[in-house]
Amino acid sequence: MTASSTRRTTTARTRTAAVGAIAVAGALILTGCGDQTDSSGSTKESASSSKAPLFDKLPAKIQKAGVIKVGTNAEYAPMEYQEGGKIVGVDPDIAAALSKQLGVEFQFTSGSFDGLISSLNSGRYDVAMSSITDTKARQEGLDDKGKKLGPGVDFVDYFTAGTAIYVQKGNPKKIGSIEDLCGQKVAVQHGTTYEQALQKQSKACTTAGKKKLDIEAFDNDTEAQTRVKSGGAVAGVNDYPVAVDIARKADGGNAFEVVGEQVDAGPFGIAVNKENKELTSALEAAVNAIIKDGTYKKVLDKWGAQTGAVDKSAVNGGK
Repeated sequence: MTASSTRRTTTARTRTAAVGAIAVAGALILTGCGDQTDSSGSTKESASSSKAPLFDKLPAKIQKAGVIKVGTNAEYAPMEYQEGGKIVGVDPDIAAALSKQLGVEFQFTSGSFDGLISSLNSGRYDVAMSSITDTKARQEGLDDKGKKLGPGVDFVDYFTAGTAIYVQKGNPKKIGSIEDLCGQKVAVQHGTTYEQALQKQSKACTTAGKKKLDIEAFDNDTEAQTRVKSGGAVAGVNDYPVAVDIARKADGGNAFEVVGEQVDAGPFGIAVNKENKELTSALEAAVNAIIKDGTYKKVLDKWGAQTGAVDKSAVNGGK
């Protein structure tokens, strides 16, 4: 998500940005592509720490624990969502591939998007992985007005996505681009980078002598979708792969459609505490390893997310 604090932007979610109080779901341990867990929630087969090629690059604390604790907001299909009581999607499968390189399990816990970065920096999580857009503001711990909120985080970039617009099937208001939203009511998840994109466009509308956008921000993306589906908003915005997935699946593909081109494409990153440089370096090496061995491509192909592929990981590549 492209979210202010992260699938979203995280101040305290890219997806481009999202914040809200959502009850914390149970921790799920995922260590293999797809569903590799047994009924207890543990992986059937865990990587051998002594044999994993990048195990020695991990901090000693994580080597000893055998686990990387991951904060996420699991309501962002196909990137991360809950199915049958398990957290599944692109990000969990990428994490599963990374675990084979690093020799430790990735343990996902779902909570509110806007609380991911603050929880990471408080030590609750080792990383946050939730379609979080890597931005300079998040790196520096700034909100959308430039106010310092915290120390910021480092990002290990692994995917790229832009903002997309989705509307009711049939596009009754004939929306063709973000510029067509001037004077219209638009639904979005609060705290995301795409909420910021709408705020930016609203200013552009008034500068051009048009009416500003009427932005309705919700605590979670499901509420925003419901608003568009009911006709209460003419459009919703989301990260491109998520918007495409919504249009493909909702009501068997009969509820929404994506219009126009994706805009403001930027990298998604795994967020890491700035003081944990060793973990950041290990994750960067692991992402590059799965890109090189083809596992990364297989994950994206599985979820139809090929348009977000990157050729190489980078640290803090966002602008």
